[in-house]
Amino acid sequence: MGLRDTASVTDWPAWATETVELHPPDSAWQQAGERERQALERSLAPWLVAPVEHVGSTAVPRLAAKPILDLQAAVADLEAAPRIAEALARVGWHYVAPGLDRRPWRRFFVKAAGGRRVAHLHVMAPGTARWHLQLAFRDALRADPGLVEAYADLKRKAAARHAADREGYTAAKSEFVRGVLEGHTGSTEESRSS
Repeated sequence: MGLRDTASVTDWPAWATETVELHPPDSAWQQAGERERQALERSLAPWLVAPVEHVGSTAVPRLAAKPILDLQAAVADLEAAPRIAEALARVGWHYVAPGLDRRPWRRFFVKAAGGRRVAHLHVMAPGTARWHLQLAFRDALRADPGLVEAYADLKRKAAARHAADREGYTAAKSEFVRGVLEGHTGSTEESRSS
């Protein structure tokens, strides 16, 4: 099932409007991310032009996070999204239409279980700035326990203020993310991360 541009909010599945809930760090997230990464590489093999990457907070040891795996996959052409959606629907992924996602640089998929999100997939064209920024942010956190602690504190405060507003939660973290990226990549482009 995919979310369509014409669906009203009341027609959306529960996972589409769930609140922001941070969980303490869990080492099982990295293992689950690796399993999901491998499964996606099998499902997306006809379209992939680079290995699938586990990104976002669940990819960073010792970081509190929403218990939702974030993965990204590079494909040669975003126009393949309908065919990708068909393949991924067979293994439990939901396609979020670009008109709802409003991020033209990606195609977005959600995997849910028990009415809750368990994974996000960001499908992008190869070489996009966002692809590199998400990896740079993940790798900067993995390399610096002080950044992990500071980011975890910010995430807890943002989740408390924006529990019912996922976009507000993301926006509350953007300055921190930008600062980390400017310090590690020299980039001034804003990045959103989980």
